[in-house]
Amino acid sequence: METWAKQKVNIAEQIKKWRKEKDMSQEALARKADIPLTTLVKVETEVIKKPSINFIMKVAEALEVTIDKLLYK
Repeated sequence: METWAKQKVNIAEQIKKWRKEKDMSQEALARKADIPLTTLVKVETEVIKKPSINFIMKVAEALEVTIDKLLYK
C-alpha cells in the first residue's frame, strides 16, 4: 500500500543542503535571515535539535524555499 504521508527529515541536514544549493555561507544566511550566526551553527550541528518556528520561518524565507521543504521529504 502506497502512503501519501510526508516523511519528516533532519532539519539540520535540510538547512545545510538548501544553504549549499543556494551557495550561501552560514554567515550570509544568518545575515539574510536576521538570526544569530551562533544559533544557525548550533542548529546545523544539532546542538539545537528543535529550532523555533520563528527560526524556521526566517531561514525558509532567506533561502527562498517553503517551510515544507525544510521539514519534509
